[in-house]
Amino acid sequence: MATRSWWGWGNQEDAVTGPERAALTKRVGAMLPGADLTVHAAPDIAALDVPPVRVRLPASLRHLASEDRADRIVHGHGQAFRDVVRALLGRVDHVPDQVVRPRTEQDVADVLDWCAEADVAAVPFGGGTSVVGGVEPRCGAHYSGTIALDMGRMDQVLEIDHTSRAAHIQAGILGPALESALRPHELTLRHFPQSFEFSSLGGWLATRAGGHYATVYTHIDDMVESLRVVTPSGVSQSRRLPGSGAGPSPDRMFLGSEGTLGVITEAWMRLRERPRWRAGASVLFDDYGRAVAATRAIAQSGLFPANCRLLDPVEAFINAGTSSVGGVLVLGFESADHPVDASMARAVEICREHGGQVPEAISGTDSAVRPAAADTWRSSFLRMPYQRDALAAQSMIVETFETACTWDRFDALRTAVTDAASAAFESVGATGVVTCRFTHVYPDGPAPYFGIYAAGRWGSTVDQWDEIKAAVSDALVSSGGTITHHHAVGRDHRLWYDRQRPAPFAAALVAAKAALDPAGILNPGVLIDPVRAR
Repeated sequence: MATRSWWGWGNQEDAVTGPERAALTKRVGAMLPGADLTVHAAPDIAALDVPPVRVRLPASLRHLASEDRADRIVHGHGQAFRDVVRALLGRVDHVPDQVVRPRTEQDVADVLDWCAEADVAAVPFGGGTSVVGGVEPRCGAHYSGTIALDMGRMDQVLEIDHTSRAAHIQAGILGPALESALRPHELTLRHFPQSFEFSSLGGWLATRAGGHYATVYTHIDDMVESLRVVTPSGVSQSRRLPGSGAGPSPDRMFLGSEGTLGVITEAWMRLRERPRWRAGASVLFDDYGRAVAATRAIAQSGLFPANCRLLDPVEAFINAGTSSVGGVLVLGFESADHPVDASMARAVEICREHGGQVPEAISGTDSAVRPAAADTWRSSFLRMPYQRDALAAQSMIVETFETACTWDRFDALRTAVTDAASAAFESVGATGVVTCRFTHVYPDGPAPYFGIYAAGRWGSTVDQWDEIKAAVSDALVSSGGTITHHHAVGRDHRLWYDRQRPAPFAAALVAAKAALDPAGILNPGVLIDPVRAR
């Protein structure tokens, strides 16, 4: 059985070691000559200083709780770069007093009742993969205590409706367990974020997560048929319907609410048949502008590829092992109903009309249908979080910004991000590069995903990153982009989210919070600051 890392991403057994670390270090050293890539080991978890427990649950609920120090530490941080580095430095600044694992919806309701009475903040916890400070209890000083409400024991597929092709699922189930339960029925949710292995359905819903697929049904929002949510003021259960025009959607209020309005316990989710036909291609370009134009043409063509991921030249070299002065477009189509060769052929034709070269295109019914560059990139994509951790332990600043903008604004936004990052590198005394890829594309705009690779100073990389993040975040919002396309707001994006959202909506959100959570105990500081009745 694999052992989860207490300080970083995933499983200890999958960490970057040996030849992989040597190759990674060599590659980064060639890209950033002079970088100090000395490896720093994580401290022993037993040696960490942890604040004493301040509150304990009443006897009737104590069987659900743990105050084990390691358990508290693991539930006290997410998986952002700054979380990883602080853990490497032995800084576990915010840990919950208790980790509470409800087994039933009534347990959730009872725990929230107690929290409201005892003035204890409750932070819902799925898989703990937040990269925006969404699960870190940075609110302890304002409450008598904090708990991490770990939903992992509520992890069952309760019912499958084959006729409507939907399933009734508990929120605590992790991605692999969910797909394993659906596979015997030849069904899939078809939602595969990079965190798939370690994240939960409830986490996807609470953060409006985006999956791996580039077009159409990629956001978890579009897969929801109905939600069941426990709030301190009662249970919200929406009706199962394929669509409804009956006022504002109750589900939409809780989707993306990040546990600050209620705890999602169950959902009916729309499913798909497992795909049988696939086609893939990698397209090389000599000019990045023409590559962007080709990607836009495909996004607006109505072909709706499953994958339409444009890698700029630096991203293509670092993570796909491909040298192309204009970047690489990774294309993929799939269907459960029919061959997709015609769609791929038209997409390739569009690329060639924009100067693209297609050295390899593959199609068939094999689930492994992928051209070499695409396969290399996919393997790298799955290893990225582990490699990020390895480089973080070598004083590197490795993190990402993801956003979305309209096509007419992309060039200016990319320039603004690159300029802001470059100026911030100089300000913090770091040498770095910026990469860009499209994770999702829409007819009206792309979702650019910027990668930061910079040589930092050990012991200072969190402060260096915070300055870089502030500069680039300012550039994103000022250039008409969103502060987040699929990583949520959490606490780390609050400053820019406050600038982005309309003031009337902010007032309505505060009012909803006050109505649903009058004591202000649910995930305080995420999205908004609660107005507390007491």
